[in-house]
Amino acid sequence: MRRQLKLRILLAAAAAGILLFTVIFAGVIAPNDPYATNALAIRKAPCAAYPFGTDNLGRCVFSRVLFGGRTTIAATFFLVLLSFLAGTFIGMICGYCGGWADRLLMRIADILLSFPQMVVAIAVAGILNGGMKGAMIALGITMWVSFARLARSHTLSIRQEAYISSAILAGKSGLSIICTHVFPNLLAPLFTNALTQIGTTMIGLSGLSFLGLGVIPPTAEWGSMISEARAYIQIAPWAVIAPSLVTILTIVVFNYLGDLVMEYREAL
Repeated sequence: MRRQLKLRILLAAAAAGILLFTVIFAGVIAPNDPYATNALAIRKAPCAAYPFGTDNLGRCVFSRVLFGGRTTIAATFFLVLLSFLAGTFIGMICGYCGGWADRLLMRIADILLSFPQMVVAIAVAGILNGGMKGAMIALGITMWVSFARLARSHTLSIRQEAYISSAILAGKSGLSIICTHVFPNLLAPLFTNALTQIGTTMIGLSGLSFLGLGVIPPTAEWGSMISEARAYIQIAPWAVIAPSLVTILTIVVFNYLGDLVMEYREAL
């Protein structure tokens, strides 16, 4: 059973690696300039020169999908990493130290959780006048909460362990105990949570771009590409289908990888 699970994890990780490799080397793989317009190739159907066809300005959809992946995936990974670091730090401090800081930060987290994430993101992104930085800030306001609550709950459990009491009796400082004993034992559950957050974050960033609150055109980004192409979906459906399918595929791969890692942890 574990051998099969490991094989599935390796296959899912390989698929994720291929996706990352493709967008990293988009400049080599892309057959055309993703920003070059061509009045003679407007809404051209998929062909050898344009594998995914062209959009309303004659730009190569395939090339834009590749470069759009750089924007979408890079922003997603960066935001998940920042949320991971901030949420983990806050959660460990709250769980280990307790007191008024724990009560205050957890009540703030409860307030943020009481609002739908996308509603808060849309409101904040609108205030910040859009842009990818604004979209990332908008989503990051609530994203750290899941990491903080998970880190806090595990820290409270770890704090009761005998080796923590031994470290305290040995004269180790709280910071030293958190860094050497608490944090290493949090990595596995937090890493699993980070994998599952990738898909959610990608949906959020693409959704904000779709609403015009993310990247600023003509920057290639999957959500923005879908939004631009929906006006002529009946004439050139490939301009919508291509970025939509790639978005779905990427989210499915990372969600599946996260589920497999979680399943493997539970099987240990």
